[in-house]
Amino acid sequence: MTVPSLESESFEQFKNSFSYGARTDLLFKFIKNLSTEESANFIQSLFQRIGESADDGELSRILDHVYEWQVRAYAPKDQPSKRPAWVYDTGPFVPLSKPVSRARVALLTSSGHYLAGHDPQPLDVPDMSQEEATRRIDEFLKAKPTLSVIPANTPNEHLRVRHGGYDIRGALADPNVSFPLERMRELAEAGVIGELASEAYSFVGAAAQTRIIHESGPEWTALMKERGIDAVVLVPV
Repeated sequence: MTVPSLESESFEQFKNSFSYGARTDLLFKFIKNLSTEESANFIQSLFQRIGESADDGELSRILDHVYEWQVRAYAPKDQPSKRPAWVYDTGPFVPLSKPVSRARVALLTSSGHYLAGHDPQPLDVPDMSQEEATRRIDEFLKAKPTLSVIPANTPNEHLRVRHGGYDIRGALADPNVSFPLERMRELAEAGVIGELASEAYSFVGAAAQTRIIHESGPEWTALMKERGIDAVVLVPV
Protein backbone atom coordinates (compact mmCIF):
# COMPACT_ATOMS: atom_id res chain seq x y z
CA MET A 1 0.00 0.00 0.00
CA THR A 2 1.55 3.29 -1.08
CA VAL A 3 0.80 6.88 -0.26
CA PRO A 4 -0.59 8.78 -3.27
CA SER A 5 1.67 11.47 -4.68
CA LEU A 6 1.23 15.03 -3.43
CA GLU A 7 -0.06 16.00 -6.86
CA SER A 8 -2.86 13.40 -6.86
CA GLU A 9 -3.89 13.00 -3.21
CA SER A 10 -6.94 14.98 -2.17
CA PHE A 11 -7.58 16.14 1.39
CA GLU A 12 -10.41 13.60 1.56
CA GLN A 13 -7.97 10.81 0.66
CA PHE A 14 -5.47 12.15 3.17
CA LYS A 15 -7.86 12.14 6.11
CA ASN A 16 -9.27 8.73 5.20
CA SER A 17 -5.80 7.19 4.93
CA PHE A 18 -5.46 7.10 8.73
CA SER A 19 -8.14 4.37 8.92
CA TYR A 20 -7.13 1.10 7.22
CA GLY A 21 -5.07 3.10 4.76
CA ALA A 22 -1.54 4.14 3.90
CA ARG A 23 -1.15 6.05 7.19
CA THR A 24 -2.87 3.55 9.49
CA ASP A 25 -2.74 5.10 12.96
CA LEU A 26 -4.87 4.10 15.93
CA LEU A 27 -4.61 7.53 17.55
CA PHE A 28 -5.87 9.43 14.51
CA LYS A 29 -8.10 6.80 12.92
CA PHE A 30 -11.10 8.85 14.01
CA ILE A 31 -10.41 11.56 11.41
CA LYS A 32 -12.15 9.45 8.76
CA ASN A 33 -15.41 9.85 10.71
CA LEU A 34 -15.19 13.63 10.44
CA SER A 35 -16.40 15.67 7.52
CA THR A 36 -13.83 17.45 5.38
CA GLU A 37 -14.62 20.72 7.12
CA GLU A 38 -14.41 19.16 10.58
CA SER A 39 -11.09 17.50 9.74
CA ALA A 40 -9.65 20.80 8.51
CA ASN A 41 -10.80 22.52 11.70
CA PHE A 42 -9.25 19.79 13.84
CA ILE A 43 -5.88 19.97 12.07
CA GLN A 44 -5.77 23.77 12.02
CA SER A 45 -6.60 23.92 15.73
CA LEU A 46 -4.03 21.20 16.43
CA PHE A 47 -1.30 23.22 14.71
CA GLN A 48 -2.31 26.26 16.74
CA ARG A 49 -1.99 24.35 20.01
CA ILE A 50 1.35 22.89 18.97
CA GLY A 51 2.60 26.42 18.41
CA GLU A 52 1.31 27.54 21.80
CA SER A 53 2.92 24.55 23.49
CA ALA A 54 6.23 25.30 21.79
CA ASP A 55 6.16 28.68 23.56
CA ASP A 56 5.29 27.57 27.08
CA GLY A 57 6.10 23.82 27.10
CA GLU A 58 2.58 22.89 28.23
CA LEU A 59 1.52 19.77 26.31
CA SER A 60 -1.80 19.05 27.98
CA ARG A 61 -3.69 21.33 25.60
CA ILE A 62 -2.57 19.13 22.68
CA LEU A 63 -3.67 15.90 24.37
CA ASP A 64 -6.96 17.47 25.44
CA HIS A 65 -7.60 18.69 21.89
CA VAL A 66 -7.01 15.25 20.35
CA TYR A 67 -9.19 13.59 22.99
CA GLU A 68 -12.00 16.11 22.46
CA TRP A 69 -12.07 15.42 18.73
CA GLN A 70 -11.88 11.64 19.22
CA VAL A 71 -15.02 11.88 21.34
CA ARG A 72 -16.66 14.15 18.79
CA ALA A 73 -15.87 11.74 15.94
CA TYR A 74 -17.08 8.59 17.66
CA ALA A 75 -19.99 9.89 19.74
CA PRO A 76 -23.42 9.30 18.17
CA LYS A 77 -24.79 12.59 19.47
CA ASP A 78 -26.36 15.25 17.29
CA GLN A 79 -23.39 15.94 15.08
CA PRO A 80 -23.49 17.86 11.80
CA SER A 81 -22.50 14.74 9.88
CA LYS A 82 -25.52 12.82 11.31
CA ARG A 83 -23.52 9.77 12.32
CA PRO A 84 -25.70 6.85 13.38
CA ALA A 85 -26.31 6.07 17.04
CA TRP A 86 -25.06 2.58 17.87
CA VAL A 87 -27.95 1.62 20.11
CA TYR A 88 -29.29 -1.91 20.30
CA ASP A 89 -32.70 -2.34 21.87
CA THR A 90 -32.67 -6.12 21.56
CA GLY A 91 -30.00 -8.76 21.73
CA PRO A 92 -28.69 -11.61 23.85
CA PHE A 93 -28.01 -10.67 27.44
CA VAL A 94 -27.24 -13.02 30.28
CA PRO A 95 -27.06 -11.48 33.75
CA LEU A 96 -24.35 -12.70 36.09
CA SER A 97 -25.54 -15.38 38.46
CA LYS A 98 -23.05 -14.27 41.11
CA PRO A 99 -21.28 -11.05 42.19
CA VAL A 100 -18.25 -10.05 40.13
CA SER A 101 -16.19 -10.43 43.30
CA ARG A 102 -16.92 -14.17 43.16
CA ALA A 103 -16.85 -14.66 39.40
CA ARG A 104 -14.21 -16.27 37.22
CA VAL A 105 -13.38 -13.62 34.63
CA ALA A 106 -11.41 -13.91 31.39
CA LEU A 107 -9.84 -11.32 29.10
CA LEU A 108 -10.72 -11.28 25.39
CA THR A 109 -9.29 -8.65 23.06
CA SER A 110 -9.30 -7.97 19.32
CA SER A 111 -5.77 -6.56 19.56
CA GLY A 112 -3.92 -9.36 17.77
CA HIS A 113 -1.73 -10.48 20.66
CA TYR A 114 -0.29 -13.98 20.83
CA LEU A 115 2.23 -15.95 22.86
CA ALA A 116 5.84 -16.00 21.67
CA GLY A 117 6.44 -19.28 19.87
CA HIS A 118 2.74 -19.69 19.06
CA ASP A 119 2.35 -17.53 15.98
CA PRO A 120 -1.20 -17.99 14.56
CA GLN A 121 0.31 -17.54 11.06
CA PRO A 122 -2.47 -15.40 9.58
CA LEU A 123 -3.29 -16.06 5.92
CA ASP A 124 -0.99 -19.12 6.27
CA VAL A 125 2.06 -16.87 6.31
CA PRO A 126 4.74 -17.76 8.92
CA ASP A 127 6.47 -14.86 10.67
CA MET A 128 4.37 -12.23 8.92
CA SER A 129 5.65 -8.73 9.62
CA GLN A 130 3.48 -5.88 10.80
CA GLU A 131 4.17 -4.12 7.50
CA GLU A 132 2.83 -7.06 5.50
CA ALA A 133 -0.23 -7.30 7.74
CA THR A 134 -0.96 -3.63 7.06
CA ARG A 135 -0.54 -4.09 3.31
CA ARG A 136 -2.85 -7.10 3.30
CA ILE A 137 -5.59 -5.64 5.49
CA ASP A 138 -8.24 -6.28 2.83
CA GLU A 139 -7.44 -10.00 2.96
CA PHE A 140 -7.68 -10.01 6.76
CA LEU A 141 -11.13 -8.43 6.52
CA LYS A 142 -12.37 -11.43 4.51
CA ALA A 143 -10.76 -14.16 6.60
CA LYS A 144 -12.03 -16.08 9.62
CA PRO A 145 -10.17 -14.92 12.75
CA THR A 146 -7.89 -17.20 14.73
CA LEU A 147 -8.18 -17.17 18.51
CA SER A 148 -4.86 -17.08 20.35
CA VAL A 149 -4.86 -18.65 23.81
CA ILE A 150 -2.45 -16.99 26.23
CA PRO A 151 -1.74 -18.20 29.80
CA ALA A 152 -2.87 -15.56 32.28
CA ASN A 153 0.52 -15.54 34.01
CA THR A 154 2.40 -14.66 30.81
CA PRO A 155 4.95 -11.85 31.36
CA ASN A 156 4.92 -8.91 28.95
CA GLU A 157 8.21 -9.91 27.36
CA HIS A 158 6.63 -13.16 26.12
CA LEU A 159 3.79 -11.38 24.35
CA ARG A 160 3.78 -10.59 20.65
CA VAL A 161 1.34 -8.48 18.63
CA ARG A 162 0.44 -8.13 14.98
CA HIS A 163 -2.57 -6.31 13.57
CA GLY A 164 -2.95 -4.61 10.22
CA GLY A 165 -5.79 -2.41 11.40
CA TYR A 166 -3.92 -0.05 13.72
CA ASP A 167 -0.51 1.31 14.60
CA ILE A 168 0.81 -1.16 17.17
CA ARG A 169 3.63 1.04 18.53
CA GLY A 170 1.68 1.78 21.71
CA ALA A 171 0.93 -1.92 22.23
CA LEU A 172 4.59 -2.77 21.71
CA ALA A 173 5.66 -0.20 24.30
CA ASP A 174 3.07 -1.43 26.81
CA PRO A 175 0.85 -4.45 26.00
CA ASN A 176 -1.67 -3.24 28.59
CA VAL A 177 -2.70 -0.49 26.17
CA SER A 178 -4.80 -3.04 24.27
CA PHE A 179 -4.21 -6.32 26.15
CA PRO A 180 -4.52 -5.36 29.85
CA LEU A 181 -3.50 -8.68 31.31
CA GLU A 182 -1.46 -7.08 34.11
CA ARG A 183 -4.45 -4.93 35.08
CA MET A 184 -6.64 -8.03 35.21
CA ARG A 185 -4.17 -9.75 37.51
CA GLU A 186 -4.21 -6.69 39.75
CA LEU A 187 -8.02 -6.78 39.90
CA ALA A 188 -7.90 -10.42 40.94
CA GLU A 189 -5.26 -9.72 43.60
CA ALA A 190 -7.35 -6.85 44.96
CA GLY A 191 -10.46 -9.03 45.14
CA VAL A 192 -12.40 -6.91 42.67
CA ILE A 193 -12.96 -10.07 40.63
CA GLY A 194 -13.21 -13.46 42.24
CA GLU A 195 -10.72 -15.22 40.01
CA LEU A 196 -8.83 -14.55 36.80
CA ALA A 197 -9.30 -17.37 34.31
CA SER A 198 -6.12 -19.34 33.67
CA GLU A 199 -6.13 -18.30 30.02
CA ALA A 200 -6.64 -15.00 28.20
CA TYR A 201 -7.66 -14.70 24.57
CA SER A 202 -6.91 -12.44 21.64
CA PHE A 203 -7.57 -12.28 17.91
CA VAL A 204 -7.19 -9.85 15.04
CA GLY A 205 -10.43 -7.90 15.00
CA ALA A 206 -9.95 -6.88 11.37
CA ALA A 207 -11.65 -10.04 10.14
CA ALA A 208 -14.84 -11.27 8.49
CA GLN A 209 -17.45 -9.87 10.87
CA THR A 210 -20.23 -12.19 9.69
CA ARG A 211 -18.06 -15.19 10.46
CA ILE A 212 -17.33 -13.80 13.93
CA ILE A 213 -21.06 -13.49 14.59
CA HIS A 214 -22.14 -16.85 13.18
CA GLU A 215 -19.05 -19.07 13.59
CA SER A 216 -16.24 -17.83 15.79
CA GLY A 217 -18.39 -16.12 18.43
CA PRO A 218 -20.48 -19.22 19.24
CA GLU A 219 -17.35 -21.43 19.14
CA TRP A 220 -15.47 -19.19 21.54
CA THR A 221 -18.48 -18.87 23.84
CA ALA A 222 -18.76 -22.65 24.08
CA LEU A 223 -15.03 -22.92 24.79
CA MET A 224 -15.21 -20.44 27.65
CA LYS A 225 -18.30 -22.05 29.11
CA GLU A 226 -16.49 -25.39 29.14
CA ARG A 227 -13.71 -23.75 31.13
CA GLY A 228 -16.08 -22.44 33.76
CA ILE A 229 -15.74 -18.78 32.85
CA ASP A 230 -18.55 -16.63 34.25
CA ALA A 231 -17.77 -13.31 32.56
CA VAL A 232 -15.46 -11.86 29.94
CA VAL A 233 -13.84 -8.44 29.76
CA LEU A 234 -13.96 -7.44 26.08
CA VAL A 235 -11.32 -5.02 24.81
CA PRO A 236 -11.87 -3.90 21.20
CA VAL A 237 -9.39 -1.94 19.13
